[in-house]
Amino acid sequence: MTKLVECVPNFSEGRNVKIIENIVDEVRKIEGVKLLDYSSDKDHNRSVVTFLGEPDKVESAAFNLIRKAAELIDMRKHKGAHPRMGATDVVPFIPIKDVSTEECVEISRKLGEKVGTELAIPVYLYEDAASCPERRNLADIRKGQYEGFFEKIKKPEWKPDFGPQKMNVKSGATVIGTRLPLVAYNVNLGTDDVGIANAIARKVRYIGGGLRYVKAVGVKVTERNIVQVSMNLVNYEKTPVYSAQEMVKMEAKRYGVPVIGSEVIGLVPMKALIDCAKYYLQIENFDMSQVLESRLYE
Repeated sequence: MTKLVECVPNFSEGRNVKIIENIVDEVRKIEGVKLLDYSSDKDHNRSVVTFLGEPDKVESAAFNLIRKAAELIDMRKHKGAHPRMGATDVVPFIPIKDVSTEECVEISRKLGEKVGTELAIPVYLYEDAASCPERRNLADIRKGQYEGFFEKIKKPEWKPDFGPQKMNVKSGATVIGTRLPLVAYNVNLGTDDVGIANAIARKVRYIGGGLRYVKAVGVKVTERNIVQVSMNLVNYEKTPVYSAQEMVKMEAKRYGVPVIGSEVIGLVPMKALIDCAKYYLQIENFDMSQVLESRLYE
C-alpha cells in the first residue's frame, strides 16, 4: 500500500523565471515524486510549489528545494507584498493517503534538523509539528518578517527549534510543519487603496474577531492597480470558501468598493468547490458522486 504525502513549499521569488524553474527542477529530478502544480505572483514576489509522493522521497525533494533556494535567492534584495522571513518561507507537509499526522510531524522534524545543521538556516516548527502552543500559528512566528528577525531571534522565547540562534543573512529563516489541506484564496477589490483591503482583512480574519479558520491580509496588486484580500482558509470544511467570499463582499460594501474577481493559488480540493456550487446554486441533496470526473477512476 503506497503512502502519499503532499508538500507545498512557498519561496520568496515570484519574478525571476530562471530562478523559479531551477528550484522547481529539484522536484522533477526525483523519481517517484509527482509535481502537481507551481505558480508565481510578481506583486507578492512569491512562488508556491505543490508535489506529492512517498514520505521519504518527498522529504528528500523538500530538502533539495530548500538548498537550491538558499543558493539562488538573496533575501537582502527581496521586496514583495506578501509577508516573508526566508528564501524558503514555509514548508508544510500534508497527509494524503495512509499517512498519519504524526508521521508527517516526524518528517517535519527530520527535515528541520537537517536544514538547520547542514544549511545553517534557523528553522521553526509550526501547526501540528509546533514545539509549543505559541508557535502553532505561522503569522505569530513570521511577525517582524525578515528585517525584524535579526533582533527577534535573539530573544530566548524565539530560539529556533533547529539551526543557529542567528539569522542567516542571505536565506533568512524557514518554517516547517504539518497541517491539513488549506485553500489559498484571494478576493480582488475595485480600488487601489490598500488601507481598505487591510481594514477588510482585519474584519475577516479570526484574530480580528472574524471567521474562525481564516487568515487574511491586504495586498497591493501593482500590476493591475488594484488591491486584494489575500486569505488562507485553514479548514475549508468548517469555514467554507463561500463564507469568506460573502464576508469580504459585505465589508467591501461599507466602503463602496466592488468585488471584481477572485483567484485560487495552487491546488484546491474538489469538495471546497462543490460546497460553493451547492451554496450559490442552491442545489439540493448534491454530493461528490454526481461529479462526472469523480466517477471516471472508480
